[in-house]
Formats: sequence, C-alpha cells, structure tokens
Amino acid sequence: MFIHRAPGELYLTGTLPAFAGPAPYGWVQKIDPLNMEVLENSPKLACGDHVWCGSIAAHQNGALYNVNGRYLHSLDSKCQVIRERKLPVDQAHNGLLILADGTIATKDLRLTACSTLTRLDPNTLEELHAPLLLPEPSMGRIAAQRTNGREYIYVPGKETIYRILIHPESFELDAYWQPTYRELTDTQGMAWDACISGDYLWLMDNGDIETVRAIFNQHPNGRFAEPVPSLDWRDPAPWSGQQRLIRMSLATGETKCVTPFPASGGAIIAPPAYIPSKKLCVCWDSVNGGIAGVRSKEDSLEVVWLRPDVRPTMQPLVYEDANFFVINHFDGGSDHLLVMDIDSGDMVCDVDTGSPLANGMFLTPGQNNDVLYCSTVSYARISWD
Repeated sequence: MFIHRAPGELYLTGTLPAFAGPAPYGWVQKIDPLNMEVLENSPKLACGDHVWCGSIAAHQNGALYNVNGRYLHSLDSKCQVIRERKLPVDQAHNGLLILADGTIATKDLRLTACSTLTRLDPNTLEELHAPLLLPEPSMGRIAAQRTNGREYIYVPGKETIYRILIHPESFELDAYWQPTYRELTDTQGMAWDACISGDYLWLMDNGDIETVRAIFNQHPNGRFAEPVPSLDWRDPAPWSGQQRLIRMSLATGETKCVTPFPASGGAIIAPPAYIPSKKLCVCWDSVNGGIAGVRSKEDSLEVVWLRPDVRPTMQPLVYEDANFFVINHFDGGSDHLLVMDIDSGDMVCDVDTGSPLANGMFLTPGQNNDVLYCSTVSYARISWD
C-alpha cells in the first residue's frame, strides 16, 4: 500500500519474493508522487520468512513504521532502518496502529489459534507491557477510535468482534461489548477488516477463502515447496452462505445484517465503506461479482442499488463532496478503477490500469487530483482534471 508522510512525500511497501524460491523480505520505497519513479530504497527488511501484506504508518515523530511478517521496523524519510524489532509471536502480522499517545499496536493474523495484540514504544520498539492474548483467532486488521475521552481498539475475531480498552500501561478486553457476527460457522466465513463510521462498526464476513487458508496452513505463512498450489481468490468459496453486510452499534453492540447478493458461496477480501452524509454503505461480492449500496435505517438495512456487472476486491475511496466513490473492478483479464455515483451506483468513469491481477490491497487518495493504486504485481497513478 501507499501512504503519505508529508505533502509531496509518498511511500510504498511490499514483500518480495513471493510464495516459493529465495527467502522473502519486506521493503519500503519513497516514490515520486507524479511520475512514480523510485527515489529511495530501504535495505531488505527481515520478515521471519512469512509472506503476507503487512502494514505501514507515518508517525508524528517523523518516522515510518512497517510491520511485515514477524518484524517491525522504524525507518527514516530516506527509507533507512532506525530500529528493528523481532515480535514475540512467530506469525505474519497485518494490523498496525499508532495510538493517541504515540505508542504502536500490532496484531498477528490467525485462522485457528488465538491472536495476540502487542504494544510497543515508538522510540525503542520495546514492548510496553505484556501482549494481550485474544479469546479467538483474528484475521482482519484492527481499527481504533477515540470517544468520550476513551480510546478503543476493535478486533474482528473468528465469531465475535472484540473491543479493547487502552490504558496507559495495559490493554483490557471490554467484557461488556462483544457482539457475535458469525453463528452459522458452517455456512459463513470469517470477517476481514471493519470500518468505523456513523456510530457503527461495519464489516463483511466470508473472508477466509481457500487461498487465505492455504497461506495460513503453512508455517512460515505463505511459504510453499515447489510447485505452489493455486492461489486464486476467484476459486469457489468453502461455504454455501451468501455474502453479508453486517452493522454493529458502537453503543450497544446491537447487530443487523443484510444479504444484497443472491448467489451462494459469496466471498470478499476487503472491508466495506460507509458514507455518513448519505447513510449508505458500499459492499460487494468478489467471487460471484456484484456491488451494492445499502441504506442504513434505525431498525434495518435496505439495498437501494445493485450492480451485478462490477467485481471489486478493494475497499473504495469515498469523495463525499463530489458524490462519487472509486473502487476497482476485475474483468477477468485486467483490473480497472471505476468512478461510481454514490446515490445511484451509476458509472461515471472506467480506467483500465493494465494490471493482470487484482487483490485486496488499499487504494490511497493522492494529493494531486489523483488516486494511487497497487496490486500484487502493479502500481499506478490515476489522475483527473
């Protein structure tokens, strides 16, 4: 994914090589935000031989923080390593947050054993307190929110969403907010990341597709002997249930869900996006195809538009003032970026990125009337007048 450190400063992170062959490593590059040329390169960053997309963040102290596999690195503006930390859990990590006090929170990704939430000092990368062992495995990335003078981390578990209270010297599991989203474990899959917006937590289930299961059945994660098995997110889902959009009240934990798409065996690899001014959430089914706009009402969720011809895999970028959002669409041979009307789902613009693969990476808003795109083998800048 791309992030901005400051105006005109753009950084990209990833993992090389892939699922077999030479030992993998993480990397960070400083990229020219207009012509996409590489300006600075990090050295090879240790990842503990795990292959997975990690996370990167820019801190107020000026440093970049990159978690990849089992390792956390702090880097300077020229992508040179300040410090390296081997994390306590030998597993790929995919959650990375900078909390309000500047400390770093990271989470390992699990499908079976319970996940762990670790907190580190941003200057030394030392653990500030004992890691918190969660009650369940957690696949999706973590999200944070400050409200009423308190700060919380939200963690999508295997069947439950957990809220973690952040204290100066500890994490505490909130025993009073633990809503369940997945009761039919034989027909529905696990949740990916959550979107916190409009007094609700929004998520989609059906995320632990066969590709993800194959990667995390290996240890180190994602490392295979030759030949590598098929790792295509378009393969049939390992469950029969339809793709669901789920809404949870941040105040009470009350849960509502809707199934906008008729096909069985739905699946996704990215979180939804909620637009508060429209009271509308954008969700999709990556495996079967289809994208929908769902209206949020006090007691229900209502599908207001549905486009069966669009096949997204990425979380959209929302531009509320212009009344459109940007999302990808994989046509089977090439990945496109679509500009779509929020109210109607009508197509405004379609740009072919030329990428032969699509994945669940994150789009990044640019600073020059543009969107920054990256997938498994490609990255691009798409601009408009």
